[in-house]
Amino acid sequence: MTDVDRSPVTNWGTDFDHTDPEYAARAPEIWDELREQCPVAHSERFGGAWLPTRHADVAAIAHDTEHFSSEGVIVGEWKPEGLAPMGFAPPITSDPPFHATARRLLLPAFSPKEIDRWEPSARQSCNELIDELLAGGDVVDAGTQYAQHVPVRVIAEMLGVPKEDGDKFRVFIHRILETPGQVPEGLTYEDTLAYYLSQIIEDHRVNPHDDLIGFLIQTEMNGVPLSNEHIFGTIGLLLIAGIDTTWSAIGASLWHLAQHPADRRRLVDDPGVLPIAIEEMLRFYAPVTMARIVAEEVELGGETLCPRDWVLLPFPAANRDPEAFEDADTFIIDRAKNRHVAFGLGIHRCLGSNLARMEMRVAVEEWMRRIPDFELADPSAVRWSPGQVRGPRELPLRLLSGKTS
Repeated sequence: MTDVDRSPVTNWGTDFDHTDPEYAARAPEIWDELREQCPVAHSERFGGAWLPTRHADVAAIAHDTEHFSSEGVIVGEWKPEGLAPMGFAPPITSDPPFHATARRLLLPAFSPKEIDRWEPSARQSCNELIDELLAGGDVVDAGTQYAQHVPVRVIAEMLGVPKEDGDKFRVFIHRILETPGQVPEGLTYEDTLAYYLSQIIEDHRVNPHDDLIGFLIQTEMNGVPLSNEHIFGTIGLLLIAGIDTTWSAIGASLWHLAQHPADRRRLVDDPGVLPIAIEEMLRFYAPVTMARIVAEEVELGGETLCPRDWVLLPFPAANRDPEAFEDADTFIIDRAKNRHVAFGLGIHRCLGSNLARMEMRVAVEEWMRRIPDFELADPSAVRWSPGQVRGPRELPLRLLSGKTS
C-alpha cells in the first residue's frame, strides 16, 4: 500500500482532499467555490480522483452503471479490483445484474411496516439518553452523548447483538470512513471489523436467532444459500452505512436548531411540520458522499475520466446547487418542493431511507419535547467529521430548558 498523502491542500480544484479537516469544517463553501470555478475538480491524491459539484453531473454518474462501477464506494489509496459484480458489501458495492437480486432480498426487512416495529424501542432509547443528559448538567455533548447512540442501539437490536457493542461500531466507522487507508499502530486481527463479524455470524449459526443476521443466514439467492462473504459484507454495510450516516444527520439537525430559535419555536408550536422539516434537514445537511470507480473512459463536465479513476458523488453538494433548488443556500423549514438527493439516486438509492427517517424524526421529536430551548455552548468546539460522511462529531450544547419526562 502506498503512503497516504497528508500534505496541505494547495488548490481545491486541482488538489482536493475530502479527508482534510478544512474540508470537513467548510465543505458547503468549497462546493460553492468549485461549482462556480471548477465544477468537476481533480486530484492526484488517492491514485487519481474526481469531484463533481453540480446536481446534473452527480445525477448523471449515479444513473450510469455502464461507465461507473460501484465496486469501490470508499475512496482510498487502495482500489478494489476483481470483486465485481458482488463487491465487498452487497448490495451497495454490487453492479448489475447481481445488484438487483441482492437488493431485492433486503427490501422486506426495510419496508415501512417493518421499520414501524423499531420505533418504540428507538423512542425509549432517546428518552433514556435524554434522562442521562438532564442529570449531568447544563452543558452536554449532543454528538457523543446523544446523536451517535440512537442509530447504534437500533441497528444493534435489529442485528441481535449487544447494544454495548456500540463502542466497537464507532471505532470501526472511524477507521473505515474517516481515516481510509491508515492502519493504526499495534492493530491486531481481534480488534478488526472482520474478526467481530466472523464471531457474531458463527454465534448465529450455532445459536440461531430471529433477527436480521438470522434472516440472512436462512435466505437463498437464486435457490442457493448466501455465501459467507455475502452475509459478512451485508452485515458490515448495515453497521457502517446504517449508523454513521444517521447519527451525522441527527447531530447536524440539532446543530442547526441550536442556532435558529425561530425554527425551534416552529417545531414546538406546530409539531405537524416536523416530517417536512426533516426533509429540509436532509437536503441542507445531507451527510453522505458516495464513490464510484470509472469502468470505461467517459466525458463529464468537459473533463475526460479514465478507467480506474475514483469519482466522488457528493450528494450534499448536489443538494446545494442553485440550478436544482430555489434558494438552495437557505434553510426553509417548511420547504414545499424538495426533491433532495440525500439518499442518493439510481439503483443504489439508500435501501435504509425508511429507517433513517424514522430515527431522525424520533430523535428530533423527543429532544424538542424534552429540551425545547438550547444553544451552542462553544461554536469553536464543534468538530465536523472528515471523509465521506460529514456530521458534527463533537457538539457542545447549553441546555436552556429541560423536562424530566
